[in-house]
Amino acid sequence: MDLLRLINDPHATIVDVRTPAEFQGGHVAGSINIPLNEVPHRVDEFRQMARPLILCCASGNRSGQATYFLEQHGLEEVYNGGGWLQVNHAIAQKA
Repeated sequence: MDLLRLINDPHATIVDVRTPAEFQGGHVAGSINIPLNEVPHRVDEFRQMARPLILCCASGNRSGQATYFLEQHGLEEVYNGGGWLQVNHAIAQKA
């Protein structure tokens, strides 16, 4: 996965799967907060999102779990972006 290429896609949607409190403490501008524990209940919402989907969290662990879950439910173009700071760094590089 080339994170920089994915982030440069004008259709990319960034979803942060951390808790709302973590998200409020800092996040990628324009990202959507859907906590990991809500992912199973919001699969239809994910299906409606523009692709590619780039999931992030604090370290890449929770976003990896969410990515795997969504792929197992038939979603394509879903990627684990790792930590939100990594995603922010990639966005800064595209500027």
